[in-house]
Amino acid sequence: MELLSNALAHASVPDRYVFPPDKRAALQLDGQSLDDDADGVTLPVVDLHHAALSGDDGLRRRVAAEIVRAGKEFGFFQVVNHGVGEDVVKGFRDAAAEFFAMPAEEKLPYCSDDQRKPFRLASSTSYDKSETRYWRDYLKLQCHPVTDALLRHWPPEPPTFRPRLASFSEAVHDLAQTLLALVAEGLGLVPDFFAGDLSGGETQMNVNYYPPCPDPSLTLGLLPHCDRHLLTVLSQGDVAGLQARHQGRWILFRPVPGAFVVNFGHQMEIVTNGALASVEHRAVTNSAVARMSVATLIMPKNECRIGPAPEMVDEATDNPARFREFMFSEFMEAYDTAAASREDVLESFRIN
Repeated sequence: MELLSNALAHASVPDRYVFPPDKRAALQLDGQSLDDDADGVTLPVVDLHHAALSGDDGLRRRVAAEIVRAGKEFGFFQVVNHGVGEDVVKGFRDAAAEFFAMPAEEKLPYCSDDQRKPFRLASSTSYDKSETRYWRDYLKLQCHPVTDALLRHWPPEPPTFRPRLASFSEAVHDLAQTLLALVAEGLGLVPDFFAGDLSGGETQMNVNYYPPCPDPSLTLGLLPHCDRHLLTVLSQGDVAGLQARHQGRWILFRPVPGAFVVNFGHQMEIVTNGALASVEHRAVTNSAVARMSVATLIMPKNECRIGPAPEMVDEATDNPARFREFMFSEFMEAYDTAAASREDVLESFRIN
């Protein structure tokens, strides 16, 4: 398997990574703007400290309202004072960077395109079937619940990888449950609305590694897509590269130190009957430094039946149900068939 992390620095972009002009990023990260704002924007930042204060329902309601407001505007927001220790975040990010830096022969046993494996290393993406490759290596793994059986699938080298991944996974999973409760409250639903099957599937993680690219204008780190699950909690690090579509154009999100970026998946859009949309996003590259992002993906159980919440539907007004009911396993199949295309996958579940 060809891995970018195994290669020496490229002097130019190999042809297999060069996209047709109509599919290239509209933004370079070296300060030159082709048609968008090169400086990017700062996503709304929500301070979760107030939500943790016991006995102050007013502050908690305000935080919940901020999350829903940001979600409706961007589909993304950032959280600070989130309860995940800086040492926990840095510890796992350092261990993951060590993994990508290991010699090729030590990583080879983990290389696989078999999506059934609970831990694998791959490159580019499995969704785009074209010949052009994306400028990205990645780990895809099951990360929660943390059990002895799961730990054995994780690599023993570097020695810090397993314990730091376990600590990070537990902390981010707890954060995700807090966020889902706040989203529910902000929408006027019961706080535990998303508990159980809706968020009780196997939590997955993508650790994305984007080496420096000699010409970021020619390639992409990751294709435009929407997430198929319920909620994503992303450690972006301090290097920009995440873009989202907003008001018809691509915008770059500036990192905020210590923050997690949160975005909604397709299941959130469907359950909320479109109130909180899953927004298309992609990754762009840069020529100066490597970038790594760690995405924790909160999934429903495969057998979970999903559809608009009754509280989010009013058939008597202009807000009827926009989506039909289905099992999450059916959605997963449709997502793969649609190659992660937002409109193509949602069309299979819309009520016209």
